[in-house]
Amino acid sequence: MFNNHHYSHTFCVALFFLLLSLIPRSTSLRFIGLTYSAPTATPLPPPPETISAALSTLKVNSLRLEDPDPTVIRTFLYTNVSLFVVPFYPRARITTISVGNAFLDSYPQSASALLPAITNLHLSLRDLGIRKITVSTSFSFVTAISTPFPPSSAQFQEPPGINLIGPLLQFLRDTNSSFLINVYPYNLYRLKSEIPLGIALFQEHPFNFRDDLVTGVRYRNLFDMMIDAVVSAMAVAGYESIPIVVTETGWPSSSTAANEVEANLGYAEIYLKGLVKHLRSGIGTPLLKDGVKEVYVYEMFDKKEGTTPSSRSWGVLYANGTTKYRIDFSSSKSNYLLEGSWINVALRVFLSFLVLVLWI
Repeated sequence: MFNNHHYSHTFCVALFFLLLSLIPRSTSLRFIGLTYSAPTATPLPPPPETISAALSTLKVNSLRLEDPDPTVIRTFLYTNVSLFVVPFYPRARITTISVGNAFLDSYPQSASALLPAITNLHLSLRDLGIRKITVSTSFSFVTAISTPFPPSSAQFQEPPGINLIGPLLQFLRDTNSSFLINVYPYNLYRLKSEIPLGIALFQEHPFNFRDDLVTGVRYRNLFDMMIDAVVSAMAVAGYESIPIVVTETGWPSSSTAANEVEANLGYAEIYLKGLVKHLRSGIGTPLLKDGVKEVYVYEMFDKKEGTTPSSRSWGVLYANGTTKYRIDFSSSKSNYLLEGSWINVALRVFLSFLVLVLWI
């Protein structure tokens, strides 16, 4: 499969994130979705009927599966969505493969292997005659963007000792791929004490704003500031036209850390309702009038993240599937029906230290 391409080095890569989607024929609204990640310990994943009912209750039209566990995949057979990968393409419409989720945060020592791996995966798909699947990778906002405010001053932070961002953006533009990024206003609010809580929570008050004195743009929520910081960073690099997908966002409803008082049920609901209202408005951001392409909320169910002092609960639902908030995640005003609806599914497949050896 690889003999047509002139590469002789070995690549080590982890984590493939597959976006399997069934896309509506036409819509002017952004897709708003959830992430489902099965717990690695107790409690066990909810039964299929719980997950299926949760999709209908929340009116979710986009779902992201993090884990490739067969039990979890079988769960979603009840949603009439085929969870198959490349061997079954095009029965499942795979739109994007992301090599890694915040890969540079998890594997900084392998930064030099990232772009070659992305490139070779792209070429491998072409060898299979598959030309409609794009390949990308996701970043964490707080580690990828320097000087997030004002947004006009933002630039990408390169990994130490490697020129990655420019060549990666060139690849994304050449292949019509999207830039994937995890955007958590909660995390940035925690890092920057000068950020007002109301701006992080989409609260609409007369004095809830910050001005970018360079561009003259007034911002009324932190989410837009972060998106425009990404837009500005791409513009500085010369690639402002690449579409943006927010692969993760959310607000924790609780934390075991005593100093995280803002991680509570009330603030989490305010953030999520504000996010959905903002995305549904279709007004975009000051620098990105069409807005981001898709947004995935982290995550569907609460799960135990371990016993560390800073364990947080991010679920839109409790671990047993019961309702935590009253939020309509649908992208339109119409009623949501599971059968006949279009559902986007994202599946991240972990392949530990995958080695691709390509011969001349």
